[in-house]
Amino acid sequence: MNSRTALGLVGAALCATFLTVVAVGEDGSGGGVASSAPLAPPNGPYVALGDSYTAGPKIPGQSGKPAGCDRSDRNYPALVADGLGLGAAEFRDVSCSGATVGDLLAPQSTDDGVNPAQLSAVTTATRLVTVGIGGNDIGFGSLITACVKDGVRYQVASRFEAGAVDDAPCRKRYVLGGADEVAARIDAAGRRLSAALTDIRRRAPEARVYVVGYPSILPDGDGDGDGGCGRATGLAPGDVSFLREKERQLDTMLRERAKDAGAGYVDTYAPSVGRDACADEDVRWVEPLIPSAPAAPMHPNERGERGMARAVLRAVRAAG
Repeated sequence: MNSRTALGLVGAALCATFLTVVAVGEDGSGGGVASSAPLAPPNGPYVALGDSYTAGPKIPGQSGKPAGCDRSDRNYPALVADGLGLGAAEFRDVSCSGATVGDLLAPQSTDDGVNPAQLSAVTTATRLVTVGIGGNDIGFGSLITACVKDGVRYQVASRFEAGAVDDAPCRKRYVLGGADEVAARIDAAGRRLSAALTDIRRRAPEARVYVVGYPSILPDGDGDGDGGCGRATGLAPGDVSFLREKERQLDTMLRERAKDAGAGYVDTYAPSVGRDACADEDVRWVEPLIPSAPAAPMHPNERGERGMARAVLRAVRAAG
């Protein structure tokens, strides 16, 4: 599998049987460019850029070209366009599963077709741009894959060596001697994003631009203290906390880079707390490794995309 096509996740059942899955990586708030009064919502062309959290893989109905982008017509960009009353001629969704910041500027090969450089859809006529990207730049899929493998070994070993097994083996893998490999990846992704946001502003100087953060994937609290989430996902309990910490750092970077570029930031994390992959299936926004609703594993389901859309619409309508 091409490592750029989608975030690959490897899950585990409690019996230590592995499942390989292909993935990436209600209301809300987000700042717009500062102004003395709210701006009217854009009534001109809207372009949605992003990765699989934007595209909505496995959520029906899948539409758009190339098919390998796994784009849903019920993802948050489609819902935002509908909420703003924009017709088909005023809306372009070029998001694609597996996209990195580099794929904003260059064509992206998928398992089924090539997606043109996403920024090619942004023109001087564009009046609204949303950008949901960054998870693939830090290798979040391979990170979770490694953590799940470590977690399965932890769960097997802890049955025989209770109290003597490191409960965060994946953290130890990525944080060595005070050097945090994932934090360094986040910093590097931030520099690339800043350059991309500058390019968006050059291409569409009249557009309102919003960076959309990632929703809560894993619960607050440690893995065992929150409904056994660590056991349900195959993660060691300390690594549930580690991965949540990395996601929060990623969202913080996205917020800061958006602010530096004069763009808005849409927080989808806060409204999704308690709706993570370990929450009850009738409330969760993100599906677990074995989904119970049509969605890619560890990705937003249709409820999650609706929630993200509400957060974006709130930010766009507030606009300052």
